[in-house]
Amino acid sequence: MSTTEETGSAGTDGCGKECTLKNSCDGLRKSIQVSANMVKSLMDHSDLKSEQTHSGQHAEMKANIMLTYRHLEDARMRIGKILQAAGDGVSILDK
Repeated sequence: MSTTEETGSAGTDGCGKECTLKNSCDGLRKSIQVSANMVKSLMDHSDLKSEQTHSGQHAEMKANIMLTYRHLEDARMRIGKILQAAGDGVSILDK
């Protein structure tokens, strides 16, 4: 596999077929959504139900889980903004 194929650059999706910007962005957004859901599921992890080793441990862990989730949601939204700018410039929420 070439470096271009490995990185997914030059208009390929990493599997050798040509992709549109929309297809690439849509794929990234789906991957980010899966990751965001996995991160959010950490809120229910059994370690957060066990005894804390120091005061505020679980609160700190939960705060960082939510920050991570929000950052992933922000990244997903910004990729949507790429699609918006590449299209007609109007948000799909405004249509």
